[in-house]
Formats: sequence, C-alpha cells, structure tokens
Amino acid sequence: MQFHRSGWYYRSKARDSSIIRKRMQEIAQVRVRYGFWRIFVLLRREGWRDNHKRVYRLYKDEGLNLRSKRPRRSKAAAHRLERPELSTNHECWSMDFVADQLFDGRKFRCLTVVDNYSRQCPAIQVGESLKGEDVVAALERIRQDTKKLPKRIQVDNGSEFISKALDRWAYENKVTLDFSRPGKPTDNAFIESFNGSFRDECLNINWFLSLEDAREKIEAWRQEYNCFRPHSSLGDITPEEWVKDNIVKPEFSTFDRP
Repeated sequence: MQFHRSGWYYRSKARDSSIIRKRMQEIAQVRVRYGFWRIFVLLRREGWRDNHKRVYRLYKDEGLNLRSKRPRRSKAAAHRLERPELSTNHECWSMDFVADQLFDGRKFRCLTVVDNYSRQCPAIQVGESLKGEDVVAALERIRQDTKKLPKRIQVDNGSEFISKALDRWAYENKVTLDFSRPGKPTDNAFIESFNGSFRDECLNINWFLSLEDAREKIEAWRQEYNCFRPHSSLGDITPEEWVKDNIVKPEFSTFDRP
C-alpha cells in the first residue's frame, strides 16, 4: 500500500485552548459590542499567534457570536453623493446629535463630531438641551484644544445647524457648512456610522445616574475610541495610530488664516 509504518502510530496532539478561550470571554464581557474581528485584533496585540480560522472556531464554540439588531439598509442607501477626496485630517468634519436618557427617564443629547479622514472624535458635547450657541461653544473648545479648524463641516438640516449663531461663526472662521439633502442620512455616512458605534458600545450598555456621570462615561469611551478601539476602515489600527503614521501636515491652522 506504500503507507509508511509511522502513520500507524501517529496520535494527534490536541492544543490546550482553555487559556485563549478564557481571554476571549474576558474581552467579550468588558467590550460587549466587539465582534469576532476586533477580538482577534486585540488578541494579536497581546501576542497570541493563533490564526483567524482557529480563533473564529473557538469564538463560535464559546457562543460569543455578536447579534446585530440593526435593520438592513435599503438599496437606496447605497447611493451616496460624491464627495471630494480627502488627503489629510481637518479637511472635513461631520456633526450630528444623538439622544438618550438618564436612569430616571430625563432625556439628554450628545453632539458628536468626527474627522472624516482620520476617524478621530475630537469631542462629544453632552447636555439636556443643546442649541446653536452650544454647537458654536463646542467648536470653539475644540479649536482651543487642537489649534485647528476644518475647511468644511458636513451637517444635516436640524435647527441647531441652520441657526444664525452657527452661520455667523462659520462665516467669521471661513468654514463651509455642507448640508445633506433632507431625508438622506447617507449623505453624512461617516457620522451615522460613528453614532451607531457610539450607541452600541456606550449608550446602550451604561446606566447614567446624572449628567455629570454621563459626561464622564462618554468621555472615557471617546478616549477609548480614539486610542484603543481597532477601526476596520483604518486597517484595524486606532485613529490615533493612523494620525501618527499617515497624516500629512495641514497647510493651514486657525492662527495662519488672515
């Protein structure tokens, strides 16, 4: 039969997977909205060399499959407006509002801001009632912290974004407000994607006892998003790492403008 004698005596050596299983369970318990691929990236960061096929098999065996409750997008959602190609950060930001409530039912809102190129989140403003003046104040705080402003900001047609206060601020700082079409949230896809992650990974898994408690927990999540959470569209690195490795120095700053 031309079968080697040693084949009769071979016994497979099953690898002990108890340790990696336990580590996967720990990651999934702390970061409940992280799916298989993000857990795999975190394991690689920690030095685990198991390939993705074995990790995925163990992931399913442990019953860690992440179930998404989001409805499927309609076909119309795939048709988006063409946008100018971005080459560095601070060229275009996106802004939007997300609503939630405290443990006692009191509602609050969050103003989210994202850089469309680096996917960094420079700020999340939390308040019971946010108006156009609050949007301006949040942008001014970002300018003080980063010493930068974008050339363009993508927003929807909400009353806060069409206010006179924001319009005057944009004119004085030479920032273009790019409004999306009514009823077309996919025109501002970057912020919609960010808000989905923000709700899944922060708002839906935390109890907020007060506005101050909400600010602290949301700020902690923002720091994690920028500095720890792997981002699939950036090659599974963090926005902070992407900025260090890929960002070209901007041609202007707020203090260079005439």
